Amino acid sequence: MTIKTHKYLLSEDQMPTNWYNIVADLPEPPPPPLHPGTHEPVGPDDLAPLFPMDLILQEVSTERYIPIPDEVQDIYRLWRPSPLYRAHRLEQALGTPARIYYKYEGVSPAGSHKPNTAVPQVYYNAKAGVKKLTTETGAGQWGTALAFASSLFGVECEVWQVGASYDAKPYRRTLIETFGGTVHRSPSRLTAAGRAFPEDHSGSLGIAISEAVEVAAQREDTKYALGSVLNHVLLHQTVIGEEALLQLEMAGEKGADLVIGCTGGGSNFGGLAFPFIREKLAGRQSPVIRAVEPASCPSLTRGEYRYDFGDTAGFTPLMKMHTLGHDFVPDRIHAGGLRYHGMAPLISHVYELGLMEAIAIEQTECFAAAIQFARTEGIVPAPEPTHALAAAMREALACKESGEEKVIITALCGHGLLDLAAYESYLGGQMVDSGLSDAELQAALAGVPTLA
Repeated sequence: MTIKTHKYLLSEDQMPTNWYNIVADLPEPPPPPLHPGTHEPVGPDDLAPLFPMDLILQEVSTERYIPIPDEVQDIYRLWRPSPLYRAHRLEQALGTPARIYYKYEGVSPAGSHKPNTAVPQVYYNAKAGVKKLTTETGAGQWGTALAFASSLFGVECEVWQVGASYDAKPYRRTLIETFGGTVHRSPSRLTAAGRAFPEDHSGSLGIAISEAVEVAAQREDTKYALGSVLNHVLLHQTVIGEEALLQLEMAGEKGADLVIGCTGGGSNFGGLAFPFIREKLAGRQSPVIRAVEPASCPSLTRGEYRYDFGDTAGFTPLMKMHTLGHDFVPDRIHAGGLRYHGMAPLISHVYELGLMEAIAIEQTECFAAAIQFARTEGIVPAPEPTHALAAAMREALACKESGEEKVIITALCGHGLLDLAAYESYLGGQMVDSGLSDAELQAALAGVPTLA
């Protein structure tokens, strides 16, 4: 059987020149972050110790479109626009009438979608005279991206990597160091936040954030960079969805019936979904928007929507989000980038408005989908987007039963070539599922602050 052409490429002059800010189009504004001491809404001065003013202004902006600086666009052109593929061979293997598309972000220098925000974050920090950035990383993709971007602007980069991933993904650590970054296992002995835990603790993104924030707050020439969760991070990622809309049109599609993305902190999902939600709100398309999270870290599907800290030590502002509790430490699942206790406040708000839905899937189903995807499409996915692939395959098989010809699109947010230990575990029959019990959830939620 001859397989049709399935790669859709935009030219450089079709690359987005603006980031899209969904706040401008929402029927209700999102709840503001609160000062951890006063419980009053935070202002720019409260965020200034951690972020440059340009990023703070983007964080609180209500403008629909924010121009992408020329210097950032020039670097984006190293890999953007990224390709959209139609998964013809996967469709054939599933026997589905559904048309499955995936936006492939693994073509970036860091191998994931993370440079879409790392580059502008370092650009704005360098512009403000910042000499050093600190950050956390789970699977290592964000740390890799920030180290890459920092190398381009001559900024020092120090990364705290979650212990479980640091131990399991040594080559990701090597890649960060190749780009010039310094990597520490978290929890480390370098900070008070880290020393609160045993040295062999598996760690969490909340602990690693606390360590990076603690160090950044101690030096005037140092700021903190976050790879997900905050508004300005999701804003930068909307280049994914903006390009995907144009590419679907190029493929002859009138739009999407189902938009699926994996969710940890929310940057990949928001980057793909927000431009589609804009089209939905405007009445130009009517897609179902579906977030997919790990069953062992189900912040949207089982967390509570309330104010909580973004980190374990309580250094960050309180954010209204779906949370499992800032003390929550997920199991050592292989999707290290999805092991975060909370969901981006903006995505949480969109979820509460009923503009999207969410499901949780166990990791063995995700890796089964990843193996089938690799053997049909020829790309080994990172563990994180396997969740979206599993959900897409569920829907495609449902279409097989119903005969519906749905258009399904997802973001394949990175390749898994540095995550082969996870595939070895699955192929060797050693991977197990590890859901979250009600007792564990309630114990973690007990530490969430109660506001008057």
